[in-house]
Amino acid sequence: MILISKYLIPKGYTAMAIYPFLVLKTNSQKQNKLLVNHEKIHLRQQLELLIFPFYVWYILEFLFRLINYRNWVLAYKNISFEREAYHNQSDFGYLSKRPFWTFINYM
Repeated sequence: MILISKYLIPKGYTAMAIYPFLVLKTNSQKQNKLLVNHEKIHLRQQLELLIFPFYVWYILEFLFRLINYRNWVLAYKNISFEREAYHNQSDFGYLSKRPFWTFINYM
């Protein structure tokens, strides 16, 4: 289910996946197939990790990367979940062939 809310999305970001919702900043972003596919990959990751553990892992990995890189953007871009989503966002058939827990390969 897609929700539109400019207030739920943190500054500097355009979308967010919070299972089972895909939250977009603007209605026009529904047409951005790369963005929607990227967020759908996150929804699958969240489901695989039974939702709550995904958020714990995401935050802990982000903090580890932030300490390591000392740069917010680099830390964010190098989270395994983000690496998988960015790498495969242009493959619109990716989710139909994606093996379970593939994000591990992006650590």
